[in-house]
Amino acid sequence: MAAESDTAPGRRIVLVRHGQTAWNAVGRAQGHADISLDDTGRRQAESMAAVLAELEPVLLISSDLARARETAAFLEKATGLTAEEDPRLREYDVGSRTGLTREEFAETLGEDASLAFDAHAHVEAPGAETVSEVAARIVPATREAVERLAPGETALLVMHGAALRIALAGVLGWPLESADTLEAMANCGWAVVVEHGTGRLRLSAYNMTAG
Repeated sequence: MAAESDTAPGRRIVLVRHGQTAWNAVGRAQGHADISLDDTGRRQAESMAAVLAELEPVLLISSDLARARETAAFLEKATGLTAEEDPRLREYDVGSRTGLTREEFAETLGEDASLAFDAHAHVEAPGAETVSEVAARIVPATREAVERLAPGETALLVMHGAALRIALAGVLGWPLESADTLEAMANCGWAVVVEHGTGRLRLSAYNMTAG
C-alpha cells in the first residue's frame, strides 16, 4: 500500500511568461525596462487567463514590471484573485544591452559580441546580472510560493522568459547552466511544476499556450 504522502494531491506552480510588448516584436532586449504590453500581448493574456483560471488557483504573484503586472491583471479578472507583486520575479537586468536589437548590440560591442545575443538567455554585457545573481533572488521566491500552498493547491507566477528558465532549473534541482537547454518560452506561454511524494518537484509541462 502506498504511503499517505505518496497519494496525497501534490502542490502545483504554474510559471507564466508575460504577453508580447512592442520591444518583443522587434527583438529589443528588455531586462528591467518597464515596457507595457502591446495589443497582441493583451489578446494573448486574455486567452491565457481563461485557460489557467480553470486550474482554480489560490495564489497569484507577479513581477513588478509593467508587462508582467498587465498580464497578471487579466488573470485577476479571470480568477478573482488579487496579484501580489514581487520584484524578485523580474527579468535579468541586461545592463548595456537594454533596448538594443541584435544589430544595435553589434554596433555597440562588436560583431563577435552580437553572435552570443539571445533575447531569452543570459549574455555577458556591461552592467548585466549574472546567472547566479538572478538565481539568488528568483529561486527562493519561487520556492516560497510552493511552501505557501496546501496539498492540491495551485499558484500562478507571472514572470519573464529568461529568468523563468532559471527559476525552473533552481526549483527542480538542475544545474543552473541547464536553463539554456530549454527553448525560449512563448509570450503568455507557461510551465507547470507539480509536487510528487514528499516534496519532490517535477516538470509536468513546458511552453504551453492558449492558442
